[in-house]
Formats: sequence, C-alpha cells, structure tokens
Amino acid sequence: MKQQKFGFSKVGASQSGFTLVELVVVIVILGILAATALPRFINLTGDARRSSMNGLAGGLRSSIGVVQARYFATGDSAATSVTMADTSSVTVIAVKGFPTADAAGIEKALTSIDGFTAAYAAGVASFTQTGGPAACKVTYTASTGAVDASAITTTNCP
Repeated sequence: MKQQKFGFSKVGASQSGFTLVELVVVIVILGILAATALPRFINLTGDARRSSMNGLAGGLRSSIGVVQARYFATGDSAATSVTMADTSSVTVIAVKGFPTADAAGIEKALTSIDGFTAAYAAGVASFTQTGGPAACKVTYTASTGAVDASAITTTNCP
C-alpha cells in the first residue's frame, strides 16, 4: 500500500510533501519541547515579588530624601516633625531629619503601604508583602537613614 503524501503539487507532476507519520512526529516533538520549557517561563510570581519589593525600596529612599530636604529647608534643626506639601506631618529625628521608623514617621512619609505590612522595633522598620514570605523584606534604619534591600533574593522571595 502506498503512503499518501500531503502537500502541494501540480496536476500531472509527481507528488511531494510530508507523510502523515512525519507530521505527527513533528507535532509530538514540539509538544514535548513545550511541556518541558513552558513551566520555566510561566512561573513569574518570584520575579513579580522581587520587583515589587525593589519598587518599595526605591520609594523608601525617595521618601527619606524628600522628608530630609523639607526638614533642612525649614531651617529648624531642633524640630521633631516636618509638615509636607500635602499638610501631613512626618515625625523625624532632630538634627538629621530622617523620618522615624514608625507609623508617624516613615509610613507617613510613604503616604501609602497598600499591599505591604510594616513591623517596627528599636528604630528599624521592616516591610514585607502582605501574605508573602517573611524573609523577603526591606528594612529602614532611622538612625542612619539607610534602606537595606539585600534580603530581596531568589531564595528569600520565591
């Protein structure tokens, strides 16, 4: 029995193309490749989590800079609060102008921490994603004004 060929051919010319078996083999190979490669590219949760946390770290740095600039612009180095342009009052450390590591300081400077949870202890504020892993965090130290994003790793933020 002669195998039927699939393809284009002119009337009266010899047929050329692929057999049904060849087409099925190619489709099976493509399916196997897709099944092994696709899961690697589909799981983007970790990338999104790390990007979100890096965005928060950038927002913290910007907020600290804006509050400190406003603090020095007022000219009162003994003040313990700064009134921002939106009339909110941010609690700061006198002389340095860094926001305090609490809800009245850095959290108010950020304006909103929707999607994140803050924990405050001993002059350090730690921010994690709400419902995310505790090890995936950004910390802010009020005494130095430093933002530490070193915990944003593939291990900590899967």
